Amino acid sequence: MALELYWGSGSPYSWRVQLALEYKQLAYESRLLQFSMQEHKSPQMLRMNPRGRVPVLREGDFVVFESLACLLYLDRKYPEPPLFGRTPEEAATIMRVICEYQSYAESHLMQIVSAAFFETIDERAEEVTRATHIVAGEARTIEARLSGSDWLVGDQVSAADLVVFPGIMLLLRAMEKREAGDLRSRFLPLETTYPAISRWIRRVAALPGYERTYPPHWRDGAPRG
Repeated sequence: MALELYWGSGSPYSWRVQLALEYKQLAYESRLLQFSMQEHKSPQMLRMNPRGRVPVLREGDFVVFESLACLLYLDRKYPEPPLFGRTPEEAATIMRVICEYQSYAESHLMQIVSAAFFETIDERAEEVTRATHIVAGEARTIEARLSGSDWLVGDQVSAADLVVFPGIMLLLRAMEKREAGDLRSRFLPLETTYPAISRWIRRVAALPGYERTYPPHWRDGAPRG
């Protein structure tokens, strides 16, 4: 049965699964949904995911949603190359890095992104300032990790890279917005502020199939590291 991926352009959660499919060189049918037309909340999609969110991965009669669950399914079903390491120790470290990002950085990063995209930075100044301080601190942690390694865990791409990368790219895109204003100086220019992260972004972008995962509506003037 063919793999089918239902996704939306610019969704960092969809992007994680796209990167995994390409990294594993798996054939799949791409089902791009238009958020503007609420296609992710169509009756067909709600039958597969009652939450009406993407990504949704289907293989035959089996359907899985939530990006981390999709990554785990792909890694168990198609174990080479591995996303969660080859030993219990590697798997635990990869999951720890993912949990750290999700617990301490992701929600604050999304606050910044939301404020920039919806032009509410001034109205949410205190919230955005606090979120920026937290995200900058977590970025320094990621920078330190990448200063000693090409990838977030070990010497190969892992699920940790695929989970964190789209969020950072979304933040960089938000910083390109005029409304980002003084926030830019906390993160840009990336090659000066976070040089190891900048090099890591270029390594991810050099992976086979990366261009097929790049959000279609970002192609004009979007940040690439």
